[in-house]
Amino acid sequence: MSHDHPAALPSEKLLAECTVQFVRRSGPGGQHRNKVSTGVVLVHRPTGIKAEAAERRSQAENRAAALFRLRINLALEIRRRKKGDRSSLCEAPEGPLCGKLDLSPFFRPSPLWRSRCRGGQIEINAGHDDFPALLAEALDLLASSDFDPRHSAETLGCSASQLIKLLKKEPRAMAEVNEERRRRGLHLLR
Repeated sequence: MSHDHPAALPSEKLLAECTVQFVRRSGPGGQHRNKVSTGVVLVHRPTGIKAEAAERRSQAENRAAALFRLRINLALEIRRRKKGDRSSLCEAPEGPLCGKLDLSPFFRPSPLWRSRCRGGQIEINAGHDDFPALLAEALDLLASSDFDPRHSAETLGCSASQLIKLLKKEPRAMAEVNEERRRRGLHLLR
């Protein structure tokens, strides 16, 4: 199974799927910020998921920041799981992370994942452009394997502690995984 999650799309392709709106925001930054529409709001048309950035004075910098935030939001909210053809993309109907089918027999980590996971260690900074795609891949596999970090880590070629460390880099991901584990009566990850 390939991993074609929206969070992993090239920037140009992802932006082509978005509505881009330029807005003015108040706050620090001087006259330039208050008189020019440098804030950026991105809405991913296929899913309705949005992100925005307005803290920088440059429209280009805000667009890059909004795009990164959109990738994180897509990674958190969209789950890919087996649905007939093993390669479909769907939002889980009972919640953002509630996959029910085990993808691991069909799952092969993406080339990006394999390039970032060496000797069982995941090498990534939470601010790097590759982070949202790796997070989405990890969350997809966790959701499909009933949120078992050992099973998922084994499939991904890393240790469970490395997988948990990756989740901790995005607190919302860790919180959502723990919420799903709580619903299943499993102990929370720390």
